[in-house]
Amino acid sequence: MKTLIRKSWKAALIASLFAAHLVGCDHRQQEPVNAPKQSDLTEKVVEKKVVYQVFTRLYGNKNTTNKAWGSLEENGVGKFSDFTDVALADIKSLGTTHLWLTGVPHHALVRDYTAYGISNDDPDVVKGRAGSPYAVKDYYSVNPDLADDPSNRLAEFDQLIARAHKHGLKIIIDIVPNHVARNYQSISKPKHVRDFGAEDDSSVAYARDNDFYYVVGEAFKVPLAADGYQPLNGETHPLSDGRFDEMPAKWTGNGSRLAQPDINDWYETVKVNYGVSPDGREDFPALPENLRKAPWPEHANFWRGKDVPASWVKFRDITQYWLARGVDGFRYDMAEMVPVAFWSYLNSAIKQTNPNAFILAEVYNPKEYRNYIQLGLMDYLYDKVELYDTLKWIIQNKASTDDLVAIQDGMADIEHHMLHFLENHDEQRIASPDFAGNPQAAKPAMVISATLSTSPTMLYFGQEVGEPGAEDAGFGKPTRTSIFDYIGVPHHQRWMNNGAFDGGQSSADEKALRAWYSQLLNLTLSQSAFTGHYAQTHSYNRQHSENYPQKLFSFARWNDQQKLLVVSNFDAASASDIDIKIAPHMIKQWRFKDGQYTATDLLSGQSWPLQIDQGAASIKLDLKAFGSVILNIQNP
Repeated sequence: MKTLIRKSWKAALIASLFAAHLVGCDHRQQEPVNAPKQSDLTEKVVEKKVVYQVFTRLYGNKNTTNKAWGSLEENGVGKFSDFTDVALADIKSLGTTHLWLTGVPHHALVRDYTAYGISNDDPDVVKGRAGSPYAVKDYYSVNPDLADDPSNRLAEFDQLIARAHKHGLKIIIDIVPNHVARNYQSISKPKHVRDFGAEDDSSVAYARDNDFYYVVGEAFKVPLAADGYQPLNGETHPLSDGRFDEMPAKWTGNGSRLAQPDINDWYETVKVNYGVSPDGREDFPALPENLRKAPWPEHANFWRGKDVPASWVKFRDITQYWLARGVDGFRYDMAEMVPVAFWSYLNSAIKQTNPNAFILAEVYNPKEYRNYIQLGLMDYLYDKVELYDTLKWIIQNKASTDDLVAIQDGMADIEHHMLHFLENHDEQRIASPDFAGNPQAAKPAMVISATLSTSPTMLYFGQEVGEPGAEDAGFGKPTRTSIFDYIGVPHHQRWMNNGAFDGGQSSADEKALRAWYSQLLNLTLSQSAFTGHYAQTHSYNRQHSENYPQKLFSFARWNDQQKLLVVSNFDAASASDIDIKIAPHMIKQWRFKDGQYTATDLLSGQSWPLQIDQGAASIKLDLKAFGSVILNIQNP
């Protein structure tokens, strides 16, 4: 949410490990990096992955009070310890390979932790009470709300990482490169690390090695409220006085250069300077075009010995710190607001430490996708603006399944890098009235999202049980599960069943929906054709089929061992005697001969005959409302 609600859009051992790690990293940068084996690169391309995103503060919360603007004591909060072996096994059962723990780094929030040496945050520059996870206050620590013992919070997170790894799960956390909390103060940083802004020359608007931009000579002013908004809903608080001391004012996270940003700006954050002057000049080495599509060692060698802005080094140190703690990857918030060259620098350093690190970026400009993948070394980008948006519009009867053809064709060269999803913390819940109002309506879109390409599939916690996000949480409003408030997630809580994670309080429909998601996602990992070839059959059927309803979409996935045909029905009504044809050139490519084949749905077990006569193939089948089939076509 880029409005008032922001965007709709791990101890001495560790310290010593981290310090040694940085020395090793610096040393390696003085020597050429060897390229990985081609077999290693190929293996990465053909793996399907399933990412399960949880909002960490909410996941284990068992409190069902759900009072608007409620405190932690009133509404409860989830903890690292809630990710028990039972919970992690439950997450793994969904086919999950990577667990994205959203909201782990210590961010600004309105709660008194001064007993632990943490300064209080001012409600005037905090959104909600629990605070935005994208206003990071200390990059070398974790949110104290998430710990049973806040003084032991990093150790508790380390223990969670170890438990997750025991269950075969990789851990991803957020890195927010574009901005930090206006009250950024790291009390957990290693001794050699300086805070963001600590060495800035604030007498100038810009200097290459300043971490922030400044509104010289002007003090920061809290935005003017709109629509009756008051911090903490008007509750009395000693720091809630319409003021926040900052002189001079810093540019706001979304780029506002005003000393008093607008209430719809990201006023709780300040923008990080990556060596880009206010007039757009880039004060860092240009990334050569010949590094496009080059493996990460070539990027690492390019940056070896280069003089880069101070902020670049800070974020390199931050990511290395978390890798040393056992984190397996990162999701970058608003990555396109940061220069592509920086990503080449950062990601090549990450890959030097962990070549298998999972790197996911939030990028919304399709024209820049290839730059962030091929030059910026991103493993994956959100496929939001094209695939997600179109699937949502199809569900809402605002677009046609025909529109999917050009989208996937246009992604052919980068399809593996485009992460697919139907929900995340920024988007509306499928079951909310403003999206579909019915979790069943998303089933065909989910089948397509999960099977269309070799890319990872992401599931947001609660989606698998039809969570509608209906709570007025306070700062966060219905349709999206709030990321700013202490709140519960009812449908998920019923499945969680006080920590049993057995659906003991779930309805029959919720249990059935979760079983369906688990089956589908596990199929994407177990069926080899999903890492093979793709061809849409939709257009051919639109032209040649005798009965191919408008709200259908179909495509084939295959390799030498397996031939799959996927058909999805977006209609709220069932469809009978659907005539699905496979073009002769595909039958020839598959080396199928004339005769009758058996096509078995991997979702239901039901079978239909596929007849091939003179190279022409057709199959008659029925589909339920919002139904899909994944047909495994077997030889006679």
